[in-house]
Parts: sequence; structure tokens; C-alpha cells
Amino acid sequence: MKSFIIAEKPSVARDIASAIGRFKKVEDWFENDEYIISSAVGHLVELFMPEDMDPKLKFWRLESLPIIPEKFQLKPIDKTKDRFKELKKLMAREDVGTIINACDAGREGELIFTYIYELGHCKKPVSRLWMQSMTQQGIRDAFAQLRNGTELYPLRDAARCRSEADWLIGINGTRAITTRMLGSRRGQVATVGRVQTPTLAMVVERERLIRGFVPRDYWRIIGEFGITEGEYEGVFQRANFKKNGTDEEDKAERVWSAAEANRVLNEVKAGSIATVSEEKKRTTQIAPRLYDLTTLQREANNRFGLPAEATLRIAQSLYEKHKAITYPRTDSRALPEDYIPTVKTTLAAIQPDFISAQKVLDEGWVKPAKRIFNNKEVSDHFAIIPTGESGMKLNADEAKIYDMIARRFIAVFYPSAEYDETTRLSVVSGHTFRTTGKVLVFPGWLEVYGRAEKNDNLTPLSPKDGKPPQARVLNFELIQEATKPPPRYTEATLLSAMEGAGKLLDDEELAAAMKEKGLGTPATRAATIEHVIREKYIERQSRELVPTAKAENLIDFLTALKADALTSPVMTGEWEHRLRMIEEKTLTRPEFMKAISDLTQQLVGSAKTFKENTEDHRTTDILSPTDGQPIVETLRAYKSQDGLLAIYKSIGNRLINESEVRTLVTERRIGPLDGFRSKLGKPFSAILTLDAENKVKFVFNNAAPTNGEGGEPGAEGTGAPLDLASLRVVGPSPVDGTPVYETSNAYACAKSLKGEKGFRLSRTLLGKVLTADDVSKLLKEGKTGLIENFKSKKTGRFFSAFLGLKPGGGIQWSFPPRAPKAAGAKKGRGKAAKSAEGETPAAGDVTIS
Repeated sequence: MKSFIIAEKPSVARDIASAIGRFKKVEDWFENDEYIISSAVGHLVELFMPEDMDPKLKFWRLESLPIIPEKFQLKPIDKTKDRFKELKKLMAREDVGTIINACDAGREGELIFTYIYELGHCKKPVSRLWMQSMTQQGIRDAFAQLRNGTELYPLRDAARCRSEADWLIGINGTRAITTRMLGSRRGQVATVGRVQTPTLAMVVERERLIRGFVPRDYWRIIGEFGITEGEYEGVFQRANFKKNGTDEEDKAERVWSAAEANRVLNEVKAGSIATVSEEKKRTTQIAPRLYDLTTLQREANNRFGLPAEATLRIAQSLYEKHKAITYPRTDSRALPEDYIPTVKTTLAAIQPDFISAQKVLDEGWVKPAKRIFNNKEVSDHFAIIPTGESGMKLNADEAKIYDMIARRFIAVFYPSAEYDETTRLSVVSGHTFRTTGKVLVFPGWLEVYGRAEKNDNLTPLSPKDGKPPQARVLNFELIQEATKPPPRYTEATLLSAMEGAGKLLDDEELAAAMKEKGLGTPATRAATIEHVIREKYIERQSRELVPTAKAENLIDFLTALKADALTSPVMTGEWEHRLRMIEEKTLTRPEFMKAISDLTQQLVGSAKTFKENTEDHRTTDILSPTDGQPIVETLRAYKSQDGLLAIYKSIGNRLINESEVRTLVTERRIGPLDGFRSKLGKPFSAILTLDAENKVKFVFNNAAPTNGEGGEPGAEGTGAPLDLASLRVVGPSPVDGTPVYETSNAYACAKSLKGEKGFRLSRTLLGKVLTADDVSKLLKEGKTGLIENFKSKKTGRFFSAFLGLKPGGGIQWSFPPRAPKAAGAKKGRGKAAKSAEGETPAAGDVTIS
């Protein structure tokens, strides 16, 4: 009898056939006297959708919810139905006695096989081929250790629970929330999910913290001091400073009162000599741990701007195609305790490309260490390391990721880097100024990266400075600054927050403890981020992730619904932890699914019975033109008390704030406003007006045809006749000195507005909206300040640049000076210049007579 091997992808089937040897290709599979090898192409089988169970469920009605099947049924995915039929036929062959599951060694691979096996009505015994490496030796080793399929039943149960839980929450939640929130608006869907919605809630919460952030002024006093060997600076430190745990902004060097800062400044200016003391101590910095997938994605995003999904795709290619690394979809950062011989073999294999690998072997640094070799931190997979494969032809991105993995692998065995840190205190008139210096005295693992970190060395004290040393007071400067809001999430920081269930964790040990309750898994987090971007809940702006009005509306509605189980990252992280408990056989599948069913019923019940609480409505101080009474803020809109005026908080996929509502109501007109989005996601600018019936309308006073960058959105509105007196003048035309006006689509002179030849600059240039202040500075001074987040049409990269005027009114780019290159670095023009190469404004963006 033969064994039928089912791989997850055709390329893996070919690799298995090559590793075992002596196979003949028969149609779409490989065969010899002992084995048949074929593959899926990812998922071939899916769960029934509601309309597959009952045609009536095709229509989204609240009364038909919740939909909770007694048993989930399976069906082939239409576009890969023929591949499924082939696998079913091969499983049923009379000469096949055993099925070998060779799908990816993880939860999703187990699900792919389980669904194929079940829908194929196969009852034959199953073995599991568990591959950690795709090298030929790695495949042969896995065959030598074939596992009984029953060993993986807990993983199979967790996989099915994940799939069915996402179906229950996704289908019921999306239908319930869409129906209650959007009603019958065609084509609009408010998708929710067990992982995507709490992820989205974190991004929205951060955006609101930024928006509501109130800067606090503070002052710093910088002192300049002279000693025998030269000069140095110190920063004033408040006396007896103790960190208040509730005030994250407080620091010893910050003075929160201008009067206090000036008092200190006057007192130290009266002094001429500072008494100096300093303390030196040796500190160490241990090498970072080996990569798991999330850490790899996070660092690739920080270093190269790669989206998490792209890093996963590259790592998967390095694993499958090039056999260069071990299995990448792992959450472990340790290796098995019996892996020391393999590590030494791998180091020897990569030594020709990484000379530091040979040093590890020569110095005997590969030793048992729980931080590296730890069976308790290895479940189904271990950390991502090189396999030792050579002769690979990698593209640029693959080479970057492979280099990261290889160097991290080598560095983890190196000794710690060592620094001498000096803290110098200079006391003037009873006030202390602090100066620090840091010198790398032993590079340790930093040697692997060919770098010694920058030495912030202090001008040294000498015996001539006295005992105790003294310094001359040269100067003091009072600097006023302000606190800054928290940064927006990038993919790197969002991955970290998902891993820690909403907590940004830098501490390795704490991060490891929180992994059990993170949002999603290393293999699914990137897909979750891409999904919320695809659903237009989040937009990428350079490396920042910015929530849209659609996202904020959803989170507001779910908050009003009190759907904490969907919006709380910590609560949803608990579900991921319970899936891991199923894998570890400490929780049963029925127990998990009962809790998910209860959650589904609770969510649908809340949606069905939801009534907006009028007690939560806030009365503003804006008087309505319809009844003269204060306008009331509701969940979705600003409304008059007589019901005749409603200004929705989201118009044209843009949030309208209270200040803008005030202007619109009092002046009956506001704009041009930027940031609107058409149904296709295209940005546009427009004026909003209140018409005679107090309805909000778009007004587009176009300044000649556009090239589509900031063109008409296809939304309801009017092409209003131009009233130059109502338009803002931003500056003089560089062509003839006549006024240039701000319109909804462009900055244009009067001639251009009449359709004649004249100066016109599109409001949106390479995806970036130019503000009136930008253009005013350009027209009056000949050059803007630095403008960030232009997007190159050629490369898709974001870049920053100045816009300048050419003689005659044309536009030219210029770029900020680049930091000096390290010695030996290759010469080049830099990413900004390369991104903008040939990026002249398109026809219609700039027009001059």
C-alpha cells in the first residue's frame, strides 16, 4: 500500500519529491512505488455561508440573527474546486492506505488539511510530517520522525475553534452592526472581527489621544562650562526630583513655570564658578534574542519601512523557495536544548559570508544558555535562524531580511557590549547641571554589525581643574519647549501592541509573558493589519497608520453598544490565550465554542435592543438657525432641538469637528476643507454650505479642469459660480502679480478661474494636500518649508521636499541636506532624491501663462 502525501503548496510537493527521490510526474502529482505526492494551493475548503444554509439568509435582517449552526458544514472554494476533486480522488484510491499531512507546521496548515480530509470523506489513518526546515536534509529528518496524526488533535481542535469563532463573530457582528449603524445604505458594510476590531480600537484611541492632546509649556536651562581641556554643556536638574508615576511627562530637567525658570536663571548667572563631581561606571548591553516572526516584522518595518505582510511574504520565500531559514511563522525566540551541534554546523556553513560566525566557533561561545536553548520556550516551532544553505540568489528585499536573521543568529552567542558611562554634576549657586558621556570600551556583539555605537565622550577633567574640580561658568541659555502628543502607530508599534494585547512592551521578559494573551498570532497579525487597510478603516501615511472616519464611527457605535468584548484588546487577547490552552489540552473545544456562542448572542442582542441614550447627549453653545436653541451633540450628528437641522459628524468620509460645525452654522459656509474621500477612496477638497432648507451641501468652485489628483468626487454637490470676494487670497501670482485665490481644487489666479491661461497650482500634489499656508509662503517667499509625505508615482515611496518657484512661475523640488555618511559608505543621492526623480508636476497640476 502507498502513502498519499498532501502538501500545502505545489512548491513544497516538489521539494518533498526531490528530497525523497526517484519520483515520476503523473498529471499534477508525483508518484513512485511507496508514495504519491500532491498539494493544495492554500485553502481549498471553506465553511458554509449563511445563504448556503438557507437562501433566505442572503438578506441581512436583524430578526434572522444570531446565526449559530449546530454543525458547521464545509464546501469547496469555487476557484480551486478542481484541485480539491483531484485530492479527493487520490485519497480514495484503493492502493492508498495512509494519508500524510505535509501542510505547513502550524495551526493554519492543520486547518487546511483537516478541511480537505473531512470534506473528502476520508477515514484512512493519518500521519503528520512536521517540517521545521525546507532543506533536503530537513525534509528527510522530518520523515524519519513522522508523528501519529492523533498527536495533533489538540492543534486541529484549536484551528477549527479559531475558524468557527471568527465566522460566528464576523458574520453575526458584521450583519448586526451594519444593519443598525448604516441601515439600508447600499454597498456599505461595517465589518467587525474577533481580532480586527480591538486592533482598530487601539488605533482610534491613539488618534484621539493625539487630537485631544494639550501641550504643556516647559523650560530647560542649558549651561556652558569651561575646564582646562575645553568646554562642555550641562542641563539644569530640579532639586530633590522624584518621578511621579501618574505624570509621564515630568522629568528632572523640565521646569514647569516661567517664573521659576527665570528665578533659577538669574541665580546661576550670578555665579562664576561651578563645583564639579563625576561618577564613572561600567555598563553592559546583552545581544538581543533570536527572532520570532513578530519581532522580525517589527524591526523590518523600523529599518526598511517594509509592511508586516511583505516581511512575512519575504520570510516565507526564504523558507520555501531558497531553503535559507527555518519555519518563519513562529512565536518562539529560543532553540531546543539539543540543538547545539546543529548550531555549530550552521555557523560553519554561513562563515564564508559572515566572518564573525567563525569567531563564535573559534572562541567556543556556543554553550548551553537558557536565554538561547530552552525547551520550555519551544512549542511546535523554535526561533527563526539560518539553515546553512549556500549559493542562493536572493533579490534585494530577501537579502535584507536574510542578513537580519543571520546576524541576529551570530550575535546572540557573542559576549555583551561594554560601556563606560560618566555622569558629571556641576553645581552653580546651589543649582545642579547634569552632563553624561558614554564610551564603548568593548564592542562585543556589536562587532557582528560592523559598528561601534557613537561615543558621546566628555571633555575630560584634569588635575589642573583642582580638587575638588572647578569649572568656569561661560554662559546660560533658557529654552522654552512644549510636551508632544504620543506618536501615531506604525506597523512596528502596532504589531508590538497586538502582541501585548494593547500594551506597548519593550521589556523582553514582560513581552514574553504577555504573548500568551496577545491579539492574533504571529502568522495572522500582518493579515489583520492589511485587512483593516483594505476595508478603509486605516490609511497608511508614510509609515504612520491613521484611522479613517469610518473607523471612528464604528468604534463610537460599538462603545455606545457597550460591546467591550469586541473593542477591548485585553479581553479579546484572552480568547487567543484560550485557543493556546486547547492546544495544550487544558481547555476543551466545546468549552471554548460555548463561550464564543454566548458572546455572539450577547453582541446580537445588544444590537437588536440598542437605543441611543438621550442622557448621553451633550448640549453645545452653538445656536441653531432653525429654532434659536443650542444644538445637541448625538452619537452621529449635531442636531437642532426642533429636528430641522442635522449636521452629521462624518461627511464625505471625513470627520467634521465642533469648531467646523460652529463656522458652518454661523457663516452658513466653510472651506475649502481638505480630507474628504469619494466612495472609491479618492481624496478631494470642497466647500460646505447650508442651503435655504438648512441642508448641508458640497460646493465645488473648480479652477479649470484637473488631472484627477484633486478632482470631483461624484458626491452630491453643486458647481457654484465663483465669487472672488468670498475666496481667500494666498499671495501674488509669480507671473503677473495678480491675486492667487484658494478654491476647492486649486490655487489659481483670476485668469485661470475664467478658463484663460494663468497661474494655477493643484491643491493636491503627488498625494499631498498643499495647505494655504504652504502656498502663501511659496508665492511670497519663493519657497515653502519642508513638506512631508509626498508619494512618488514611480516607486510608491514617501518623501519630503521643499517646493520652490522657478523664474516664470514653474515649480521645482529641493531636498533637506543629508546627514554625513559614515567612512567607507557608498556615495549616492539618497532616497528622497531618488523617489522624486522625474516627479515633475503633471499636466494640469501647474499651469502658467
